[in-house]
Amino acid sequence: MTSSPSTPSTRPSAYPAIYEVVRRIPRGRVATYGQVATLAGLPGRARQVGYALHALRHPQDDAVPWHRVINARGEISHRAGAGLEDHAQRQLLEAEGVTFDTRGRVDLDRYRWPR
Repeated sequence: MTSSPSTPSTRPSAYPAIYEVVRRIPRGRVATYGQVATLAGLPGRARQVGYALHALRHPQDDAVPWHRVINARGEISHRAGAGLEDHAQRQLLEAEGVTFDTRGRVDLDRYRWPR
C-alpha cells in the first residue's frame, strides 16, 4: 500500500520550511494553513501544515508560534481530544490582540498575514 502525499509520515522533510514560515507570522496576525503551505513551497498541502504543527513536541514552545495558524474560515481548527489546546490557542491569539466574533471567527481581512 502506498502512502498518500497528505499523510503525516510522507513529508517530514518539509517541516523545517513550514516552521520557518510560521516563525515569520508577526504577533497579532494570523495565516491560514493553505497560506503557510504556499509560502513554504507546498501549494495545495494545507493538511501537511497541520501535520507539521501537530508534530511539535511542546505546543507551548513559542519558538514556532503554532497558534497563529488557523483555517480558511478564520476559525481555530478543532482537533479530536484537544479541547484544552483549542482553548489555549484562542487565549494566545487574544493575548496578542486578535479578536473573535460571536461565531468564534477571526476577521481575516483585518488580521491575515501577509497583507
